[in-house]
Amino acid sequence: MKRIGIISDTHSYIDQPILDFFSDCDEIWHAGDIGDRAVTDTLATLKPLRAVYGNIDVPELRREYPENQLFELEGVKVFITHIGGYPGRYTTRVKNILLKENIDLYVCGHSHILKVIHDPLFDLLHINPGAAGITGIHTIRTAIRFTIGGKEKISDLQVVEFGDKVQKRY
Repeated sequence: MKRIGIISDTHSYIDQPILDFFSDCDEIWHAGDIGDRAVTDTLATLKPLRAVYGNIDVPELRREYPENQLFELEGVKVFITHIGGYPGRYTTRVKNILLKENIDLYVCGHSHILKVIHDPLFDLLHINPGAAGITGIHTIRTAIRFTIGGKEKISDLQVVEFGDKVQKRY
């Protein structure tokens, strides 16, 4: 079993509360809109990192990280992308992948809206960790961590709110 931290839509912003939240994780997954390489460099010094690029990411990040991550971990088939929709409203690209692959866990970002939804049609768990950065339509910064593997496959899921995205300046 492994402890996983998921983050998305950092838009070039990372701070200590996020790093503290992921300190007991075995891996960190970033679901796109990284913004600045310093974000992924910082996360990768903390724990092994899997990431995908998002629609705001520059060519350098698009060369480093793929559009999709498709892998198996602890007996769970995982699919990560940035833009893909959610149960009942998948993009055509994502729906075609879900039809072809037997996905257990689908992770995406982009909407800045935290969601954890079971999709009965594809029998998968959909997770969007919301947005952890300080720019965008969200008002609260969020991230998720959970345990993957074992009999339950995904358990002990926790959501953290890092507070208002407006940062105090002194």
